Amino acid sequence: MNIRIWGARGSIPVSGMEYIKYGGDTTCVEIRTQDDEIIIIDAGSGIRRLGNKLFAEQKRHYHLIFTHAHWDHLMGFPFFKPIYFRETQIDMFGCPFAQASIQEFLKESMSPPHFPVKLSDLKAVLSYHGTCSGAFNIGSVQISPIFLSHPNQGIGYKFIEQGKSFVFITDNELSFQHPGGLEYKAYADFSRDADLLIHDAEFTDQEYVRTKGWGHSLYRDALQLASDAGVKRFGMFHHNHERDDAAVDEIVQNCQSILHEQRSMFDCFAVHQGMEIEI
Repeated sequence: MNIRIWGARGSIPVSGMEYIKYGGDTTCVEIRTQDDEIIIIDAGSGIRRLGNKLFAEQKRHYHLIFTHAHWDHLMGFPFFKPIYFRETQIDMFGCPFAQASIQEFLKESMSPPHFPVKLSDLKAVLSYHGTCSGAFNIGSVQISPIFLSHPNQGIGYKFIEQGKSFVFITDNELSFQHPGGLEYKAYADFSRDADLLIHDAEFTDQEYVRTKGWGHSLYRDALQLASDAGVKRFGMFHHNHERDDAAVDEIVQNCQSILHEQRSMFDCFAVHQGMEIEI
């Protein structure tokens, strides 16, 4: 699997010189399988640039998986260039939760007065598949879901191809169990021995005093999860929209110091826009 990060920011896109290193776009991750199948996770603002690249490559068939329906994970969809061309085919996957279906929450976001183009006006062929529970396959990749601890719920995913595993768990609060969420051990078991874990690591200890219950994890808790699960690489994700590059660097340095003290050997880093990881 080749994994490319098109957006790693949480809540809202940001811009400015202080955000150059880690980027300002919200959640969008691309997976290319061994057979060159294209799997996209979430349609945050990062999907706009991905769409331009896919259009230039003349790639026309994609699989789009949603973690949940919060706006920062959907906002880029109307600006995903391929949806305006009839040659495009997109298979949509996700659990609708409070919404009637994946189709309904996209339809609502593209309805007047929110957006001038309706979902029904799109030229692309869109197919919808519910994936609230149970593993499924996209080509050579097996995909398993896990319920997130997050307001209005959500789903994380494990992707396995040729014995290599990538676990993606964003918008998940490890120290607070929201309705529908699971206990800490379930996330550790789900992430066990992953070649790559990318997990929500939005808050510092000081911030969490007032943000507990907001649906996002302390970076120290996410680091502990990676350690307990025995992962090989751990990427911190969903960077707070107020956190500049220097502050993210400080968190990375602190995590690496903790691992050094514990004599832990796995790689810890902050995920950045434009990052490409091969597993």
